Amino acid sequence: MVPMYLADAEQVAEAADLIAAFGDHAPVEAAIRAGHMRDIGNYLRFCRWRQTERLIEVLASEEAIGTIH
Repeated sequence: MVPMYLADAEQVAEAADLIAAFGDHAPVEAAIRAGHMRDIGNYLRFCRWRQTERLIEVLASEEAIGTIH
């Protein structure tokens, strides 16, 4: 797993909202939003939505990510 950058706590809230609204399809919705941002030339929001997509996949994972102490 590649280290993940989270800009702020709002990004975690966005991911949780997408999971609540779209369930298993939340990563797809985040990818669609990222694609739209890329298409309109908003690269900052594109990068944020791509990171949100990755975060959703981590949150939805049944496996532990990283070092377990």
